Amino acid sequence: MDFSQSYFELFGLEEGFEVDLKALSSRYQSLQKALHPDKFVNAPERERRISLQQAALVNTAFQTLKDPLARARYLLESKGLATDNEKTTIRDIEFLEQQIELREELADIRDASDPLASLLDFMGQVEQTVKGCINTLKQNFVVADEAALQRCQMTVHQLQFLYRLRQEAEALEEDLL
Repeated sequence: MDFSQSYFELFGLEEGFEVDLKALSSRYQSLQKALHPDKFVNAPERERRISLQQAALVNTAFQTLKDPLARARYLLESKGLATDNEKTTIRDIEFLEQQIELREELADIRDASDPLASLLDFMGQVEQTVKGCINTLKQNFVVADEAALQRCQMTVHQLQFLYRLRQEAEALEEDLL
């Protein structure tokens, strides 16, 4: 295995935001079978170490490509664009206002007359927004000019917020149950 391959090359996929998840999963299973460290238990130390490195690379690549946010970050970073710059602020005032509203709504759910129903509605709302961001990424990665990639960067920042919000909502769900 060539460690310099891109994650897309590793799985024999065309580079792009849209990924055939069935093909990705199938190729992942094949690679895992071929590279699993248990197959190298009696091999020399060097081969066992390489097997572990290859298996780790395959796992990392699979986790990255199967998740839309991680995949978008990987694509942007491969083009030299930062995705986790703490100095980057979201300049979309409408989205910033939406964040505040969503945070307030999540904070108020515990006091609702039916917290679980309110939480389910809230989580549905977040998922719809996530889907909208993913569609925006699909469209902009197809265009892939400088302006489109900058829109992808902004959308990645929005998705990062939404993923954190979703995790907080899931934690609240566990508390309520």
